[in-house]
Amino acid sequence: MTQLALTTEAPRYDRAALRPRILHIGFGAFGRAHPMWFLDRGLDAAGGDWGVVAARLNSGAEALDALETAGGRYHLAAADGSAALLREVGCVIATRHPKRDGPEALPDLIAQPGLDVIFLTVTEKGYCQRDGRLDQSREDVRADLAEDSTPGTAIGLLVEGLRRRRAAQGAPITVLSCDNIPSNGTLLRQVTLDFAAARQPELADWIEANVAFPSAMVDRITPAMDEAGRALIRDLAGTEDPNAIVTEPFAQWVVEDHFAGPRPPLAEGGAELVADVTPFEEMKLRMLNGAHSFLAHAGRLAGHETVAEAVGDPALREATRRLMLDEQAVTLDMPEGTDLAAYAEALIARFDNTRLRHRLDQIAQDTSQKMPQRLFEPAALNVAAGRPWPLTALALACWIAALRDLPRVADPLGDELLAAVRAEDPARALLSLPRLCRDPAPLIGPVRDAFDTLSRRGLQAALKEAL
Repeated sequence: MTQLALTTEAPRYDRAALRPRILHIGFGAFGRAHPMWFLDRGLDAAGGDWGVVAARLNSGAEALDALETAGGRYHLAAADGSAALLREVGCVIATRHPKRDGPEALPDLIAQPGLDVIFLTVTEKGYCQRDGRLDQSREDVRADLAEDSTPGTAIGLLVEGLRRRRAAQGAPITVLSCDNIPSNGTLLRQVTLDFAAARQPELADWIEANVAFPSAMVDRITPAMDEAGRALIRDLAGTEDPNAIVTEPFAQWVVEDHFAGPRPPLAEGGAELVADVTPFEEMKLRMLNGAHSFLAHAGRLAGHETVAEAVGDPALREATRRLMLDEQAVTLDMPEGTDLAAYAEALIARFDNTRLRHRLDQIAQDTSQKMPQRLFEPAALNVAAGRPWPLTALALACWIAALRDLPRVADPLGDELLAAVRAEDPARALLSLPRLCRDPAPLIGPVRDAFDTLSRRGLQAALKEAL
């Protein structure tokens, strides 16, 4: 048996009272671990009839079949190296898949009276966007826009369902993105309106007046299930559960309080309803993701493989804490009462979670897409405010050094990155690449100095100097 301290929870609400009020499109690991967690606990606290229909569009029919066989119930284990909370989640009452239930099943459900909210977890690719607008050059989008097509994309399906809802004189509805994309509600609204306008301009007008697209910030690390996860579930639950999921104890959901109709009990389950999600997105990007990027590059230089190993290094741990509090938190304009020091400590505790085995080389991929928001922007804000930023400079220097050690880079700008870091002045060459840094000039000198210290004296000396 496991040595974890175990807490168990089961639904206290009346499952027989649930009816289909939420459709979740893209119901996978994160859907099971994040939005269902908040909703299920919210039903415990507030009651109600907010049942969920779980849907997939392409793959995943077998997983939905298994969930049907289990009556919609599954186990969720929120675990770290010392404790676990095992909850049986019960808010799913039905499943839908177009290859199993027919292409009309999901559009018809969106038009159904009583459905009030649609959740989406379809990953960034599922939004069919380019530069914030519908990418009508995509083959799947062009196919969906054909009048005689059956929608194959999430956006095409959503618009077809809303078209049927309008035809049925249905009530307003809320479509809530749960994907890890900044301003996800704004993006989803725009691509939906673009698609609708390309089909029927009057449909776009109806959507604009009757559909709410709140933005949301989601956060919970949820690895894919592996044999270790399945063994943990067997150990904790005493049974096999093919639908189970293992995730971290931490969970955060910040939702813009903008619903077109009734609101499910998300706040009652622990979600934060706010007027503006943007400050919380910036908090996560800079403090969580910025710290992750620092650990990814500095940690690999120190010989570590995972986030937990890197943050277990005392010098890296202190540098990570100081980076978050001294150089990133000070750039944020948060609502009154937000405790950024407590948030930083919660992040350190998350990084310590040995069960997740969050690999540094995974975090270090696609850095040209990540570094501008995570480190360049707070550095620029500190420059403008006249504040020191030595740890951010060191983080960027470690990025250069880590890139220099690689024969190739998993990044859209991989070749350009490698050429830059091997230039005579790598700091200038890298920071001057197009689309990375709006104004590299004030950043180049401090990053060059940090890289020089790192190259001549090593990581520990560079950390000591930056601290």
